[in-house]
Formats: sequence, C-alpha cells, structure tokens
Amino acid sequence: MTILLLLIGAIIAIFMVPKFRMTLISLPALNFIRKVLPPLSQTEREAMEAGDTWWDAELFAGNPDWNKLHAYDKPILSADEQKFIDNQLATALAMIDDHQITAELGDLPPELWQYFRDNKFFALIIPKKYGGLAFSAYANSTIVSQLASRSISAAVTVMVPNSLGPGELLAHYGTTEQKERWLPALANGQEIPCFALTGPEAGSDAGAISDVGIVCEREFEGQRQLGLSLTWNKRYITLAPVATVLGLAFKMRDPDNLLGDQTELGITCALIPTSHPGVIHGARHHPMGLAFMNGTTSGEDVFIPLDWIIGGPSYAGKGWRMLVECLSAGRGISLPALATATAHMACKSTTAYAAVRHQFGVAIQQFEGVQEALARIIANTYQLEAARRLTTTALDLKAKPGVVTAIAKYHMTELGRSVINDAMDIQAGKGVQLGPKNILAYHYIANPISITVEGANILTRSLMIFGQGATRCHPYVLDEMRVAAMEDEQAALLEFDKLLSRHMLYTASNGARAFGHALTASVFAQSPVSGPTRSYYQQLTRLSAALALISDLAMLTLGGQLKRKEMLSARLGDVLSQLYLASATLKMFEDNGHQYDDLPAVEFALQSQLHQAALALENAIQNFPNRFIRWKLSWAIFPLGNRFTPPNDALSTQVVHSMSTPNPARERITHLCGDLSLGVTGMSVIEQAFELQYRLRSLLKRINHAQRAGNLAKHLYGADLYQLAFESELVNEEELAQLMKYETVRAATIAVDEFPAH
Repeated sequence: MTILLLLIGAIIAIFMVPKFRMTLISLPALNFIRKVLPPLSQTEREAMEAGDTWWDAELFAGNPDWNKLHAYDKPILSADEQKFIDNQLATALAMIDDHQITAELGDLPPELWQYFRDNKFFALIIPKKYGGLAFSAYANSTIVSQLASRSISAAVTVMVPNSLGPGELLAHYGTTEQKERWLPALANGQEIPCFALTGPEAGSDAGAISDVGIVCEREFEGQRQLGLSLTWNKRYITLAPVATVLGLAFKMRDPDNLLGDQTELGITCALIPTSHPGVIHGARHHPMGLAFMNGTTSGEDVFIPLDWIIGGPSYAGKGWRMLVECLSAGRGISLPALATATAHMACKSTTAYAAVRHQFGVAIQQFEGVQEALARIIANTYQLEAARRLTTTALDLKAKPGVVTAIAKYHMTELGRSVINDAMDIQAGKGVQLGPKNILAYHYIANPISITVEGANILTRSLMIFGQGATRCHPYVLDEMRVAAMEDEQAALLEFDKLLSRHMLYTASNGARAFGHALTASVFAQSPVSGPTRSYYQQLTRLSAALALISDLAMLTLGGQLKRKEMLSARLGDVLSQLYLASATLKMFEDNGHQYDDLPAVEFALQSQLHQAALALENAIQNFPNRFIRWKLSWAIFPLGNRFTPPNDALSTQVVHSMSTPNPARERITHLCGDLSLGVTGMSVIEQAFELQYRLRSLLKRINHAQRAGNLAKHLYGADLYQLAFESELVNEEELAQLMKYETVRAATIAVDEFPAH
C-alpha cells in the first residue's frame, strides 16, 4: 500500500507541479507532435481556415448537446419565397416537358429560357439592392428541388448561376464597381454566367490547375496599363456554351515583379465577358445525354486589366479561399437538392405504382421482396429531406461548414442513387422504356453526374470528410498545430502545456464515456426527450464518444500518415457522417411535432444509421495499424461485441404499410413533386390511379372476396372482371362506372411509350 501511495503521489506531482509536468510530459509531447503532425500545403491551410464548424463539431467532440440541435430554428419559407413558389415556379413547372427537352430539343425551349431570365430564376442569391431576390438557402434548395422533380436539365440550368459562380463571388468579394456593373445584369437575365475551374489535369485536385495569368503591361482601350496575359483550357463547364460572362480560376504569376517581390501569387479569380477578344467558348459536351448546357472554354495570351480580378487587384492570389468558402455553400444546396428531388419523385411514384400494379393476382407491394426495397426508398427519402433541411439551416445561419456540406454532397447523392436504383427495380420494364410516360429514367441517367461533380464522391469520402473533420472539428488539434509552428519556444511550451492538459482529460473522458455506455447499453446517457426516440439519442452519444476516442488515437499514432490511410480515414468519416444524418432525422421528427405516422420511417432510418456507423467503427478498429491499440479500442468500444443490427423485416413491412395509402406522412416526404397537374409528367396519372384505388377500396375488396369464394372467375381481371361483377349484380351501374374509370387510369399507369419504327 505504501508503494502504491508513493506511486500515485509521484504521478500527481508530475501532473500538478507545472515545472515537472512541462519538463517530463509537455516538452517531449510538443516535440513528438512536431514530428507526427501532417504538414499542411497552402491550399489545405486555406481550406482549413476558410470554413466553419457547426453541429459536426458537437458530434466529433464526444458528448453532443442535443438541446443545441433542437434550438436551431425549423426552416420555413418567407412570404416572398412562398409567393414565388406558388406563382413563378408553378408557371415554370407547367412549361416543362422533360422528354421534349431531353430527347427532342437537346436544350430548354426558348420560351422557358426567356421565362427564367424575365422572372429572376438566375437571381435567387443576388442581393435585392442589385435587383436580385436574396432568397434563403432553404428556398433556393426548395426551388431547385421542385424543378428537378420534373427535369434535371431545367434544374441544373437554374442551379448553377445560384451556386458557385460569378453571382455569389461578386456578392461576397466584388468591388463596388464590379457589383454595380455585373449584378443587376445577372439579376435580370441580361447576362448568363458560368464559372470555369476544372481542366484536363485538375479535377478533384483543383489546386493542380495549369491555367496561368502572367502579370504584364500592354495597351488596352487606348492606354498602357498593367494586366494579365491569360492562357487557359477548361472543360465540364456548365452553361459555358451559352454564357455571356466567364468566371475564371487560374494561377497568377509575376515573374518580372511588376507588383512586388512575390513571383507566385497563387490561385486567382477573374470575370471576363465571353465576347472579349481571344475567349473561345460554345463547344458542347453531352453529359449522359441530358440537355443542360455544358462545354469547354479556352484562351491563349488573352489580356485583361487587373481590375477584372474579382475583388480587384488586392484579391490577387486569394481565389482558392474564395472558392472554398463559396463551394461549401453550393455543395450543401445544389447537388443535395437534386438527390432529394429524385427521392421525392421516386418515392411518390413507386409507392403508388406498387399499389396499383398487380402480378399473380395481388398488388406487388404485397411481395416481401418488393417491400424490402420500398422500405429503403421511403426511409432514405425521409433521411434525404431531413438532411436537406438541417444543412440549409446551417447555411441560413451564415455558417460555412465545409465538413457538413461535404457530408451532404457525398451521402445525399449516394442515398439518391440508392433510391433511384430501388425504384427502377420495382417499376422494372416501365422504368427502362424512354418516353413521356417514363418518370424515372432521366433521373437514373443523371445520377452519376451528381456523384462526379464538385469533388468526386470517392475522394470526398476518403480525403475530405474525416481529413478535414479530424483537424477542423477537434477542440484542440488545430490550436496544437498552431502552437507547434510557433517560433518562440518558451511561449509555445507554456501554451501547449495548457492545451495538452485539457486534451488528455478530453481523451480520458471520451474513453470512459464510450466504455461505460457500451457496458450499460447507453441507458445512463442524456437524452432531451422521452418516448420512442430516447434510446436513439443515447446510442448516438455513445458512438460520438467512440469516434472521438479512436480519432484521437489515430492522429496520435499515425500523425501525418493518417492522410495516406485513406480507407481508415473514409471509415471514420462514415461514422461522423452517419451521426450527422441521424441527427438530421431526429431534428425533422422534432420539428414536425413527433408525428406518429412518421415513426416507422424514422426508426428504420435511425436503425440503419446506427448499424452503419457501428459497422464502420468496427471495420476501422479491425484495420487499425497498431495491434496493441487495436485490441484496446476493441475492448473499450465494443466490450460486449457489436450489437447494432439493421432494421428487421417486421419494421420494413410496417414502413411500407405506413405509406401504402394517400396520407399526410407520405405527403411530407414527397411534397417537392409540387402540383402534379402542372406540366407534362407521367406522375399525375400514377397518382390518380393510386387515389382512385384507395377511394374504391371497399368495392375492390368486395370483388376480390367474390373471386376467392368462387362467385367470380379467378382468371379474369380489369374491365372484364368488373363487367362480370355488374352482370352478377355484385356492383350497380354507378359503381361499374367508377371501376371502369379506375381501370382506364390504372391501365394508363402501367402503359409505356411506343414510337413509329423510323
């Protein structure tokens, strides 16, 4: 006992006496940190400094404050936004015929282009003082989503000017003269913008752009002045073939030091009229056969004055930070809006189709194999809508959460892919025959575009989500990196000593929390609610603590190598992502007032997310490079094994039944389809058949019972069956008319298009 007490006393002395602690612990730790911390490139450093943390930081810290999540306002549309949706957007939807746009014209019809220009569809984010609408991120997302539910090509055409591009860059960074010159013309549709970043050698690695602007002095508009000689070659640029103004990203160089001592100034953004001599544009790509304008732009030795740099000459070299800040917003709105719209459309049409399409004498929604896919469609659609709402909430709070928007971009587009694949499997032959009656095909065809652009999904998952989250969201690491880079050794040691003490306590508490909750099934974890979702908050807290623990140990043992352990980084990013998606699900359930009929979809989504998060954790532990820490992590995080399971079959059936009739729960996760009576869409016919079937359910049940009892021939169906029921006096004349109307609409629902052979 004496020896033990002496040992404890020595440890306490080391930690409590500053001189001992700094000499024996803090100084060696600081030297170790300097060796293992990953070196940051200039673009990485700017990316880190450009964005904010938001709810992601709470999840990463190991003990999320759920009351803080609940305190975020429920997203709502302003009176002006709702008026625009009810009027201008409704009119636009009525003008859209996606088959005509995609298969016949290869472009939007001229009248739709003009309507978009005249009604400020390209000015959703431009400030009102310049003639724009200054709508919220939530409204922007809602408008793009409703357009996308009818036509991906129309949605992309509107989406791009309201995402990363000249409008947003000018609004944030433009000089007064630039704003007054360009923003009113962009707002009224006189100018059509595009933004050129991607080139043959620079895709996801945007920092690798080879396009250059060399500072020089030339004659321009009658006088000699400093400017840039630009040479560029860009591809995949949406709206480039029709753009009148080009936003261009390039690397700026000053080899003759005309501006100062710095030769390499870095990535810079400029605004150039496409009519300017030397600008080449107009050639089109043909992305997946869709109709939105996408193409190339290039130029060689094109001179522009320095004043054309966005923000003026003082913003030379600041383009990468500008792009990262604006891209984080666009990533959280545009592509997630397309994915959510695809899900709303697929969910609405497929739940209806599965109810009215019969095989082997029963609706296909009765087959368990179909129910399995339908349950995923419904739960994933709920999840997508929840994530759309939570992510736009962050952006409307003027946060720039790069990690959150990377999660949204990757996981929402992947969820959209899952939904459209399941919908295609269920609608089957109807889904593969192109034509006006086909609802799914163009969304299915378009999905890889969302997967690919604004950072390919593979690299977003393996490099960005955890790669940035581990540093940016961690409460101490970014400060420790800053201190490690300090030149004043004594000041660095004093500050690092304070950080290290707090960091060690943070790690120990997360380890204890993860282990304690694992042993007790999280029953002692805090939850802001009681009732059916209480346990989900508790389990998410447990997994949050586990993520914080393994992240600390990964950064401690791997240091700079962690960047290159992409599979491990991706799995840890998956844990953070699933925690965020589950948070969104819970938040929407709260915002909607705990709707009981939403609960099956909510529980299915949450159980899926917990299962996937735990599985990613388990796989990360199994592949942890250090064997000793691998064993310790397994013991601390899963002392009783991984007991998180996916949703069971009974819940899948319950989810499908909850959406098998027209009801408010179904409307809440399909509302982005808008008014189905507007425009040319096959969905209105399917929905009409679905509603008629529900209205006539008692009548149809009566006929079905008669068939089973042998009073009507079992091999008959449709109009022949209903006529026989009338002749057998099972239905009267009025009921027969209703049944015949239903049969006409039902037959139209399952019909596909056919065309003359030529």
